[in-house]
Amino acid sequence: MSTKITLRKVAISNGRYSLYLDFYPAIRNPKTMKMVYKETLGIYILQTPQNDIEKEYNKEMYAKAEAIRAIRIQACINEEFGFLDKSQQKEDFLRFFFDLSMKKGEKWSIVYTHFKKFVAGHCSFGDVTIDLCRRFRTYLLNAEQLKNKEKKLKKNSQAGYYSTFMACLKVAYRERLIKENVNDFLEKIPCEETKREFLTFEELNKLVDTPCDIPVLKRASLFACLTGLRFSDILQLQWNHIEKATVDGYWMRIRTEKTETEATLPLSPEALKLCGVPDEGLVFKGFCKSMLGGSFKKWIKDAGINKHITFHCFRHTFATLQLALGTDIYTLKEMLTHKFVSTTEIYTHIINQKKVESANKINIKIDTENID
Repeated sequence: MSTKITLRKVAISNGRYSLYLDFYPAIRNPKTMKMVYKETLGIYILQTPQNDIEKEYNKEMYAKAEAIRAIRIQACINEEFGFLDKSQQKEDFLRFFFDLSMKKGEKWSIVYTHFKKFVAGHCSFGDVTIDLCRRFRTYLLNAEQLKNKEKKLKKNSQAGYYSTFMACLKVAYRERLIKENVNDFLEKIPCEETKREFLTFEELNKLVDTPCDIPVLKRASLFACLTGLRFSDILQLQWNHIEKATVDGYWMRIRTEKTETEATLPLSPEALKLCGVPDEGLVFKGFCKSMLGGSFKKWIKDAGINKHITFHCFRHTFATLQLALGTDIYTLKEMLTHKFVSTTEIYTHIINQKKVESANKINIKIDTENID
């Protein structure tokens, strides 16, 4: 028998009615296993409205209650009774965010710190509303850097931090800790176009020939140049992800952390050599983010490279060199595990710019009057 849900009211103090939903027959709370006969909505109306304003108020409250009733009917049809667990809404969203940031890394920890500051150290799952998330977006647009209070967050930091926050909301919704996918109603902070540094063939070979204080850092860096893998994916690459290909050579079967994409990517013989002797567990044992500081910068400088190179630039290096060698944009999209080809097309602009720069390098003195 399907449950009938009726909107009812009961008289309470101060000349008000409290609105509630009546379930018949009762429904069972899957967490407590108790039978539930009614749900108090926390919505109140006036028993005897005295004027048009009070009448309009009652009308609006009834409309909100009816909207909730409609949602509950749909939930009962689908047998989704999460709305019965009121205690979950009181649980600590900040704790959930903190635990997640400890697994994800430094960027997540920075965003957590900003959010904790924004909510003054208190936020339950019930507090996570569309309005709260939009106000956090406004906060980031005006926030100061954590380490340098005199400087505002850079535009791309604002965009990246808000995207990370939205990723946290996605996980919470996927785990049914929040009832609504609030991301559907949120607007991302747009990024500014930045210069994408990359290495030329000559510079890449300089890195190959230049000693590095930390061998695993050098191997992981060159591996990134040959595969285009992100730092986070190289950090988690396991030996059981590398398999003998069905035709020839080897490939990697991975699930990328950023886009959560399942990918099978070929491994060149050179890239495979950089992995070292086959073993168990992590491929690049001991490799960590702290290595990307002094030792990394020293290695780049020792190679005679004067560009501002970060580890992510090795991914740009892979992409630009592949395009320069004639790899088509759709194949490159798959190799980079991009969701959309428009993301990959950014690298074509870099190649076109380099073509112009190369053409302009040929300078000869031409007397236009005596050209004939």
